[in-house]
Amino acid sequence: MERSDVIILGGGLVGLTLGIALARHDISVTVIDPIDPSKTVAAGFDGRASAVASAPWKMLQAIGVARHLEGKGCPIGSIKVQDGLSPEALMFEPDADDGALGYMFENRMLRFALQATARDVPGLTLHMPARAAAVERDLDGVRVTLESGETLHGSLLVGAEGRQSPTRDAAKITVARWSYDHVAMIASIVHSRPHGNIAYEIFYPTGPFALLPLPDGEDGSHRSALVWTVAAADAPAMLGLPERAYQAEAERRMGGMLGDIRLISPRSSYPLGFHHAARITDTRLALVGDAAHGIHPIAGQGVNLGYRDVAALTEVLVEGMRLGLEPGDAQLLARYQRWRSLDTFMVAASTDGLTRLFGVPGRAARTIRRIGLGAVQRMGPLKGRFMAEARGETGKLPKLLQGLSI
Repeated sequence: MERSDVIILGGGLVGLTLGIALARHDISVTVIDPIDPSKTVAAGFDGRASAVASAPWKMLQAIGVARHLEGKGCPIGSIKVQDGLSPEALMFEPDADDGALGYMFENRMLRFALQATARDVPGLTLHMPARAAAVERDLDGVRVTLESGETLHGSLLVGAEGRQSPTRDAAKITVARWSYDHVAMIASIVHSRPHGNIAYEIFYPTGPFALLPLPDGEDGSHRSALVWTVAAADAPAMLGLPERAYQAEAERRMGGMLGDIRLISPRSSYPLGFHHAARITDTRLALVGDAAHGIHPIAGQGVNLGYRDVAALTEVLVEGMRLGLEPGDAQLLARYQRWRSLDTFMVAASTDGLTRLFGVPGRAARTIRRIGLGAVQRMGPLKGRFMAEARGETGKLPKLLQGLSI
């Protein structure tokens, strides 16, 4: 019989990060995931890339993950937001002393770094691939029976399985959700002009068009990740375009800012939606990442919101156990719920609001948006607030997001 302080269902970017963070603080952890980890780092598994904001990056440094990512990411030096190809734009540029706003990594590189770190962390047990056949939670503890027949015992269960979390559903936690009726098309491109470490967010009535800087290729080619949002009804036709026509349409939307482009990855897509759990705890249960909340990728905050969950839950459990409490103690879960509920709601509401604001068609709406962008550009305090949000530094900041030990 295997026993751990915490059992995590889900070994993705957020679940495995949580496992490492807890184990680094002498909390025994078991992570269970049905996918073979060797497949998730293969080049063809997932063409997506993620922006890791500067505060979560400090956490990855503090728990020993960042050392496996050195030289594999691209710093985001600034973010340029514009309404279509209007010259009126909002430019987020940190002071030289503040460092990058974040770093762009291919998701498979993040998984590689997490897996390499997890293998060397004492107190962290990985059941990957493995699937939970039965899960029981009560006042006495948590019991998970794997399909192999092995039974695992713990004090706290964490649901980190993503948007369709069966753990959340089994707990009968109410979820507010809706579809944006849009699809995000994803690809990696090379372009003739350097990106200058700038992330571009171009808003069209049909949806945002984002260009996110990636490191130059080994041959010196300039690379970026493309996240192109279109109406769901138009997605099949767009994805079915011949490669040359697809590239030409992308270049048109970019206004030639990066020169000629060429696709260097298969095109993939996923539907866009919003969901927010009414609560993120239950008896001996905590939810993290997409199991708790899913937002529009408009501001690149999806995985960063999950990392903020990781930092807060780790701090709550570490401090509680030092006082002699169990990880599954109701007092600790209540503290985690209070800490994360307002922050996640505010971020979710703001990204949803931006999506709807920039999706309003018509000349009058476009004029108001452009005036607004110009006003924010000139208003230091408001611009600073947006910059702090991009860095992941709003609200009560857990110690790990400050790069501090707990």
